[in-house]
Amino acid sequence: MKLWQKDADVNQRIDQFTVGKDREMDLYLAPHDVIGTLAHIEMLESIGLLEKEELTTLQAELKTIHAEILAGNFTIQDGIEDVHSQVEFMLTERLGDLGKKIHSGRSRNDQVLVDLKLFLRDELKDVVETVQPLFHRLLTLSEQYKHVLIPGYTHYQVAMPSSFGLWFGAYAESLVDDMQMLLAAYKISNKNPLGSAAGYGSSFPLNRRITTDLLGFADLNYNVVYAQMGRGKTERVVAQAFASLASTLGKMAQDVCLYNSQNFNFLSFPKELTTGSSIMPHKKNPDVFELIRSKSNKMQALPTEIALITTNLASGYHRDLQTIKESFLPVFDELKDILIIAEYMFQHIIINESAIEDDKYDYIFSVEVVNDLVSNGTSFRDAYKQVGLDIESGNFSPKKEVNHSHEGSIGNLQNEEIKRMMEALLNQFEFEKVEQATSNLLKKS
Repeated sequence: MKLWQKDADVNQRIDQFTVGKDREMDLYLAPHDVIGTLAHIEMLESIGLLEKEELTTLQAELKTIHAEILAGNFTIQDGIEDVHSQVEFMLTERLGDLGKKIHSGRSRNDQVLVDLKLFLRDELKDVVETVQPLFHRLLTLSEQYKHVLIPGYTHYQVAMPSSFGLWFGAYAESLVDDMQMLLAAYKISNKNPLGSAAGYGSSFPLNRRITTDLLGFADLNYNVVYAQMGRGKTERVVAQAFASLASTLGKMAQDVCLYNSQNFNFLSFPKELTTGSSIMPHKKNPDVFELIRSKSNKMQALPTEIALITTNLASGYHRDLQTIKESFLPVFDELKDILIIAEYMFQHIIINESAIEDDKYDYIFSVEVVNDLVSNGTSFRDAYKQVGLDIESGNFSPKKEVNHSHEGSIGNLQNEEIKRMMEALLNQFEFEKVEQATSNLLKKS
């Protein structure tokens, strides 16, 4: 069944190629398609395109279909093109011609747009909530190990004293900036495209404000042409937010892989959280973080993939946009899996609290000695030269106490301020409003 088909059958090879993986991908959108339809038909009744009794009958059956989807009892049948067609087919099969009335004032173009935006809002909420345990775990570890020194590196050369407090806290603050990106993506996703039809509006007097309020959107895409232009753009914005988060996770995973190696020996994990070698019995490999690194790097390519699909497409709908689904829709589950396993691994991390005692790290305290000389009246340039000559002659004697207490230093991590920034961002999401709107639609009869 195709919503656009008239009296000619579609060539089977053309059908297989053009439908592609849509039946599989549209299962991600199925519950959202029903929610969008519930809002649409309530609006249709308000403008006289449905009778009150018809609305009540359709609402009851749509809620039954929604329950079937959540229970895993929904499939898109062979020969049916997409989720929109499947829902209409089920309604028509169960309710007769009444089921055919739900498409008035809609195109599949704005259906898939609203489905995607409803999907994105729910999935972004899940991602935001999954980031938070990792964020709090990092801050907890930062406080727990704030006095444990490790070398800081530049150019992969030992440079200056750092600490596990700084290291864990750095990734916590990085997640704050990533949350800012997620908030921007959420705000762009939280605008209603429904009523834009095929991109040029409808001759029916659709009340787009009603569906905006019913679906809990913060606002709507006012220009109907731009509403359709948002397809691809919205996915790219969300992918850019994910790429930011993936960049944090990938860099963190790389650090863990380095610090876990025998050459660094800053941290380790229980043997049951590592993997072994088929021929080397001593191996304890950090495979979890290697996979986090690789999956995060792959995720950072997604915005470019979407940009290359959408670049130079003229305004209006193009079938090219269908191909975005295949890479984009599954990425949410993968990202949440990464966040969950990373937090789990950090629950069991083992810190080497004496790593800094190795003699090869003596020179990281050279700046401390230089600054001590400057504090006692020596010019910086003379102090720098004196310490450098002492190092070259083997006469350098490190002072391994670091007593910094200014903002953001080893002795003053400012973790409460980092926590405050995260909480301020979380308060800007409108999750409760969206949940209430969805609940209201499913309760109405």
